[in-house]
Amino acid sequence: MSFVLVTTQHFERRARKFLRKHPDLRPALRDTLDNLSRDPFQSKLKLHPLSGNLAGVQAVSLTYSYRLTLLLRVTEQEVVLLDIGTHDEVYR
Repeated sequence: MSFVLVTTQHFERRARKFLRKHPDLRPALRDTLDNLSRDPFQSKLKLHPLSGNLAGVQAVSLTYSYRLTLLLRVTEQEVVLLDIGTHDEVYR
């Protein structure tokens, strides 16, 4: 069972900016996206639900300092990528 990764314009803009600032994290992002499309529930991704203003959104760890936020639609086997950045940036 694999999942389709869907991006938003906001995510694509943020990812371009993020990768310009952190070109060394390109392989980590590629691995994280590959793992998300294979199985978003892998323990190494540290998928967790958010609360408060971001209730209904999940996040995964890219590195210790950086996160990806996403919507996980299991019924449609879709992962909608929303944002990328530091903990404080994506959880605002």
